[in-house]
Amino acid sequence: MANITRFSPIEDAFDELFRGFFVRPISFEGQTAPAQFRVDVTESDKAYRMHAEIPGVKKEDINISIDGEHVAISAEVKKEKDVKDGDRMLRAERYYGKVHRAFTLGQAVDETAANAKYADGVLELTLPKKAATSARRIAIQ
Repeated sequence: MANITRFSPIEDAFDELFRGFFVRPISFEGQTAPAQFRVDVTESDKAYRMHAEIPGVKKEDINISIDGEHVAISAEVKKEKDVKDGDRMLRAERYYGKVHRAFTLGQAVDETAANAKYADGVLELTLPKKAATSARRIAIQ
């Protein structure tokens, strides 16, 4: 059986015009939106380890939230102006804004035993796995 599709030249033209418009980095005054930071996730029998490259961020501006098997890392990058009197900026490639990454791991994480270290622009998370609960059999009365 043949598939029937609706053809509308005006709607198709608008779709083609705006395709990808909202997924491109938005540029304000020559500055693009910050890119996502890179994260490596490894797993052992007892824990997950994450290494996130977040250069130029103070550790006070990094937030980590753990909810069961969901882990979210967000950071706020702040741009500081260092132009002296009489100087003019020729090119600025540093940015400011918030970056965010979220992951769903295969097993719940013990948030009370989680450990985070931040040095030289690299955040290292150690996320111990929660002990798996065994299935409980219920007797029917």
